[in-house]
Amino acid sequence: MTPQVDVSAPSTPRRYARDIVDAVIGNMRQNLEPLKYSTLAPTRYLVYLHPAEFRRLEGILPRIRLETIQALTAELTAINRRSRMLQRLRTWLGQPGGPVEGAGEWTIDFLPDPDGELGDGDILVDSELVLPPQPELGAGARTRRIMTGRVGQRTTRQEETFRPAAPASGTVYARIAYTDDDGPHTFEVVKDSTVVGRGGIAYRVDVRINSAVDVSREHLRIRRDPSSGRFFVIDLSTLGTTVNGKPVAKGYDDADGAKRENGVETPLGDAARIGLAGMVYLDFQTARP
Repeated sequence: MTPQVDVSAPSTPRRYARDIVDAVIGNMRQNLEPLKYSTLAPTRYLVYLHPAEFRRLEGILPRIRLETIQALTAELTAINRRSRMLQRLRTWLGQPGGPVEGAGEWTIDFLPDPDGELGDGDILVDSELVLPPQPELGAGARTRRIMTGRVGQRTTRQEETFRPAAPASGTVYARIAYTDDDGPHTFEVVKDSTVVGRGGIAYRVDVRINSAVDVSREHLRIRRDPSSGRFFVIDLSTLGTTVNGKPVAKGYDDADGAKRENGVETPLGDAARIGLAGMVYLDFQTARP
């Protein structure tokens, strides 16, 4: 009797460990920052894997970390070797740029996806690079965060630039009461910017809503004008936001697959009922002095 051979494709795609190393290298290439005499590369990376993939590789993650660091070091050497003549030309012309250097010690951390965003075989790499301040704008240092994902043979990219949040003053400016799948909650607004949504490894939120996917990962942002104390809501969602039952205009434009706020915002009074895709409602109330 001829033995039967199963030639069907595996039910779940498998990533080789070298794919993880390549994903980190790809992320680094997209987060370089030219200075006047050098170019900075991020040295801190978070690598998220599907929980099953994380368990499969957990025993060799220290070796993968070591080889990733070796590969990053080799990549910087290769980039600098290829661009030596270009660096000389830039120096002669007084243009920014120069040898590519790591912004610190290499740090690579591997984590299982805690939010169920990644499919089997997917990889998400998150790197942050502190950018130089812009004195002409009166702004301090900024941080650029680049998240690159490998989904099958496709690569995704998400970028955000932010400044460290000012320490909370301790003053409560407003309160938000809502009920989601975890029950009732009350959130105290103590900052000038508050992001609301389901959140996730690639989406930072202040108010995390446990609800159906109708509520976007980043659904809206509530902005407080520090000079007037007035509040505004900026809709960042896919399925919409309402204020006191009325839909608000989108607060972002799609640019090359990325969301960019467009300056459109809706005033909030001292009290408002904010709807998130008709699924969850926030009862917003400014705090009395």
